[in-house]
Amino acid sequence: MRDTRESRLLLVLLIAIAFALITVDIRGGEASPVDGARQAAATVFGPVENGVASAVDPVGNAIGAVRASGARHDKIATLEKQNAELKAKLGSGDRNRSRVRQLDDMLKKSATGQYGIKAAEVIAIGAAQGFSWTVTIDAGSKDGVKRDMTVLNGDGLVGRVTTVGPDTSTVLLANDPDFTVGTRMESTDELGFATGQGSRPLAVQFLNGKAKVKKGDRLVTFGSSKDKPFVPGVPVGEVVRVDPSGGDLTRTVYVRPYVGFTKLDIVGIVVQAPRTDPRDAVLPKKPKAPAKPKPTPTVTVTISPNGDIVDTEGNVVGNVHESPDPSGNATPNADNAVNEQR
Repeated sequence: MRDTRESRLLLVLLIAIAFALITVDIRGGEASPVDGARQAAATVFGPVENGVASAVDPVGNAIGAVRASGARHDKIATLEKQNAELKAKLGSGDRNRSRVRQLDDMLKKSATGQYGIKAAEVIAIGAAQGFSWTVTIDAGSKDGVKRDMTVLNGDGLVGRVTTVGPDTSTVLLANDPDFTVGTRMESTDELGFATGQGSRPLAVQFLNGKAKVKKGDRLVTFGSSKDKPFVPGVPVGEVVRVDPSGGDLTRTVYVRPYVGFTKLDIVGIVVQAPRTDPRDAVLPKKPKAPAKPKPTPTVTVTISPNGDIVDTEGNVVGNVHESPDPSGNATPNADNAVNEQR
């Protein structure tokens, strides 16, 4: 197309329409009027993204081996067998070893929390919904994935499914400003709501403005009605800063999420909720505190007027006028020897 006045006007018009659609989409949220178009796009372009990812990534078949298993992972032995098979398929490359570790961690967490999961691979990132923090995964309705399912990995909460196509799905990440999840604090059970802040820590508002919170406290998901969009017990993060309550009805703290949202690879969609709330069982074990050094015993001695060295219990342990002979036995010094001869 030649650079003419008409072509420039057409370009400006298209840009204006694009921004208008983005604005409508953002304001519409879950009830966005363009949601139908987005799902249609997922249906058309999802297989293309999936095919490209499969072509350039030989690990996709191994991920499918986990996704094909819809049964609840009740026994660690079963998981270990699956992991051994996956490791054999994934090979020995540095990246593949990392992915084996991710799969291993995720399967162990799902077993501990009694989550039935479908494994998936992140195949694209981008603004699937406005300018949100989202990723596209290679699992869709054909794999049993539905909207508002919890997504996790070996570290903790990743996000929730927002759009589902036949072969792919879009996941809204937990650090997105439009993302909110109910949380429960470890041990104290204080409840709150965590909201994403992009690259900054999550902001958590506790319902109890006088809740005792300190740096290092840990949070898990509280769970939702009928387990959608969130199942209970998924690790969320660790408190890194506590703001004074200032007498407010609620209290805000800042939590560093366990998940690294900029380096997602292998994730799991929770397709079956646990029978019972796992509570804090899925949280990582706390590191052992370093052993306190044993105090070095100190001995206090005094010297009497006659030169005797006396310890704290009153025992004479030596004399300043004595000096050891080469054999190690105490002998009188020269002055004492002269006095004895006289």
